[in-house]
Amino acid sequence: MKIMKKNWPLIILIISTLAVGFALIAEHFFNILPCKMCLYQRYPYYFIIFICLIYVFIKKLPQLFFYWITEFTFFIGLFYATWHVGIEKKILPGLSGCTNTIQKSDTLAALKKQIINQNIVSCDEITWTIAGFSAATLNSLLLVLLLLLNTIFIINNQNDKEKI
Repeated sequence: MKIMKKNWPLIILIISTLAVGFALIAEHFFNILPCKMCLYQRYPYYFIIFICLIYVFIKKLPQLFFYWITEFTFFIGLFYATWHVGIEKKILPGLSGCTNTIQKSDTLAALKKQIINQNIVSCDEITWTIAGFSAATLNSLLLVLLLLLNTIFIINNQNDKEKI
C-alpha cells in the first residue's frame, strides 16, 4: 500500500489517460459516437490529467491539496457517471439537450442537409457494452474504486500528520 500511495499521482494519471484514451478510440476508430453525458463524463478525467501533470512534473502542489482536489474531481465524475447510468436505466431524467442539436439554418436545403448528416445519440441508449456492462457503468465502478483509494490516502495522510 505504501508503494501505491507513493506513486498515487502517477497511477491516477495513467488510469485517467487510459480511460480517456479508450473513449476516444471507441469514438474515432470504432465509430461509437458519444452522447452528451458521455462527453460530460470525460471532463473530470481531463482535469485530473492536468492536475496530475502539474503535481508530478512541476511539483508545486502540496500533497494534501492534490488529494483533496482529486477527491472532489472523482466525486464530480462519479456524479455524472451514476446520473448517466440512471438515465440508461430510465430511473433518472436526462439533460434537456441530450441529443445532438440542429443549428438554425437560413434555407430549407441547408436544414435538410443538417438533418441528413446528423448523428443523434440519445443518452438513454446503451451503444456498447463490455461483459454486459455499459461504458457509464464501468466508469462508475472505476470512479468508486478511485474515490475509495483516494479517501484512504487522505485519511492515512491525516493520521501521519497527527502522529508528528
